[in-house]
Amino acid sequence: MIADNYATHKHPRVKAWIARHPHFHIHYTPTYASWLNQVERWFGLITQRAIRRGSFRSVRELIRKIDSFVTHYNASGRPFIWTATADSILNKLYRLTKVINGTQH
Repeated sequence: MIADNYATHKHPRVKAWIARHPHFHIHYTPTYASWLNQVERWFGLITQRAIRRGSFRSVRELIRKIDSFVTHYNASGRPFIWTATADSILNKLYRLTKVINGTQH
């Protein structure tokens, strides 16, 4: 089972379910690299490269444009590569909490 690195897996009911189902092996996605982030990035690419500033006379025309983009993208497709390191993420959080709270959590 692949799970987003979210705290729900720490809930007692979830822990109990996992304990009752030992044949499941849970693999957590890295923070900031969940499947949802990848889906959001994919739709961002479609928006930026295919439909932004476009004018479409119908939904069918919009779908054709998206399908064409996907076909051409897949011809030279490559996996998304996450470049954020744990240190860069922690440094970003440190700066953010300092700004938000005036503290250094």
